[in-house]
Amino acid sequence: MIAAIPSPSTGSFGLGPLEIRGYGVMIALGVIVAVSWAQRRWVDKGGTADHISTIAIWAVPAGLLGSRLYHVVTDWKRFRGRWEDVPAVWQGGLGIPGGLAAGVIVGLLIARRQGISMPRVLDAIVPTLPIAQAIGRWGNWFNQELYGRPTDLPWGLSIDVGHRPAAHLTAETFHPTFLYEGLWNLTLAAVLVRVDRRGVLKPGRLIGLWVCGYGLGRLWVESLRIDHASLLAGVRVNIWVSLVAVVVGGAVAVAGRNYRDAS
Repeated sequence: MIAAIPSPSTGSFGLGPLEIRGYGVMIALGVIVAVSWAQRRWVDKGGTADHISTIAIWAVPAGLLGSRLYHVVTDWKRFRGRWEDVPAVWQGGLGIPGGLAAGVIVGLLIARRQGISMPRVLDAIVPTLPIAQAIGRWGNWFNQELYGRPTDLPWGLSIDVGHRPAAHLTAETFHPTFLYEGLWNLTLAAVLVRVDRRGVLKPGRLIGLWVCGYGLGRLWVESLRIDHASLLAGVRVNIWVSLVAVVVGGAVAVAGRNYRDAS
């Protein structure tokens, strides 16, 4: 093996009497960065940081709950007979599509209660979401999970024998799908910011471009993964969800094209 991305020897570390999970740290860091940036973006659009703080207080827990519920529902067979593991989010198992949907819906409801423009605040928040996703994906690195097929590429991810699937016990390095998805999301965030600045889309329609872009990225990343997954018609459920995201998100973005401002 010439080169490889190393995996951490453990997914947690001690802090006094506490055991801190790397997975949870990365999720929390992603939330903090996204909320902080969303506050700055909303202030630039004429709002206040407190508006975003209030939205986050409700939307973040809703997103985490939605993520876990999505994972449990789409992979319920793994929990059959051990339903007590459902709340154990620190072990991994957050379905991003469910979290994003729940977080956005609750966030918009809170924005409406505050009397602020839902389309404008949505445009402020949307580019920050793929940043949270990119950072949060490093939690999979700590857990040595959700990697791709074996590879001998120099950026292959080294996985301990205890975390390898039975079909690939002799393989040493695998596609680092967490890194692929993270880089995709960083690029997507940059595209969203540029589109928002140029006024290419009508207010509130930036979410369509994000959903479409996320779906496209998830399609090719999901095709590399070898972890257990629920199937529908022989295809991973997340691939079907990604296809729907591409179509629906693309339709929302195209229908919201602001031809006058883009010309």
